Amino acid sequence: MIKIGIINVSDRASAGVYEDIPGKAIVSTLNEYLTSQWEPVYRVIPDEQHLISQALVEMADRENCCLVVTCGGTGPAPRDVTPEATEAVCHKMMPGFGELMRQVSLQYVPTAILSRQTAGIRGKTLIVNLPGKPSAIRQCLDAVFPAIPYCIDLIGGPFLEANETVIKVFRPKS
Repeated sequence: MIKIGIINVSDRASAGVYEDIPGKAIVSTLNEYLTSQWEPVYRVIPDEQHLISQALVEMADRENCCLVVTCGGTGPAPRDVTPEATEAVCHKMMPGFGELMRQVSLQYVPTAILSRQTAGIRGKTLIVNLPGKPSAIRQCLDAVFPAIPYCIDLIGGPFLEANETVIKVFRPKS
């Protein structure tokens, strides 16, 4: 079974102050995109760098997730530390993901330049940081997901198949 990690980084959601809507938005979007059978590995954790890094390592190294998608903690506020946690555990950074997400988000809000989303690779796992707002999550995933299955191919992960009527993924012609 293909495993995909979803981590909502939120002090308030992890404390039960409000519902975990962003994490559920990621699951819903991936269910629309993917025709491959997959299983979510799901966490809601506070904005603590060591806890975020620990969850990323656990999902990559022990759970063998081919993809880990985080939401939240990518802004400039003092407690926004998801990119730092991601960079601390990745072997290779993939800055193009963050560049594209900011470019797309700028079409909707001028504050997209404040976002610090990034992506990186740990072993055979691609880690992608998304913003925390559900509408921005969908906009960003729509932008970057076409490259995700091929990236996972290149790092030795499973072959992800997508519903081409919902999202068109790119793989070079053989």
